[in-house]
Amino acid sequence: MRLTSFTDYGLRMLMRMASEPERPFSTTELAVEFDLSRNHLSKVMQRLSRAGIVETRRGGGGGAVLARAAAELRLGDLIALLEEGQAIVECFGSGTSHCTIKGRCRLKARLRAAERAFLSDLNRSTLADIALPRLQWQPDRKCAAGLPHRT
Repeated sequence: MRLTSFTDYGLRMLMRMASEPERPFSTTELAVEFDLSRNHLSKVMQRLSRAGIVETRRGGGGGAVLARAAAELRLGDLIALLEEGQAIVECFGSGTSHCTIKGRCRLKARLRAAERAFLSDLNRSTLADIALPRLQWQPDRKCAAGLPHRT
C-alpha cells in the first residue's frame, strides 16, 4: 500500500510535534524544517485541527500543539484520517468506476480485508512510539525564514 504525500507530511508533522508536546509549532517552522510547501502543510494542519488531533492558537506564542497525548493517538487511526477520500483502488472510490469486471470481481473483498488488517496492525502503535528525537539547535545560524538551522 502506498500512502499519499498528504499522509506522509501529516505524519512527519505529528512525529515532530510529539517530540515536544508542550511547544507550539508554526506551519512555517515545520515547512522549513522538512523542506516542504507551507501551503501544503497548512492544508494538512487544517484537517488535523478539524479532527481534534491538534489545537491551533493565533498570535504571539501561537502555533499548533497536540490536542491529546501522543500515547492516545493510534497510527492506523491517524493514517485513516489523513488518507480519507483516497481509495486504494478506483472501485473503492465514491465516484464513478470504470471497472470492466464490476460484479464479477473476487479481489475487492480481499483488498478491503487487507486494508483493514494494515490499519489494525498500525493501531498496535501510537504516535508516542514514533516521536522524533528532540532536535539540537544552533541558535547562531538562521535560515531564510529566520528560524534556527538544525544540526
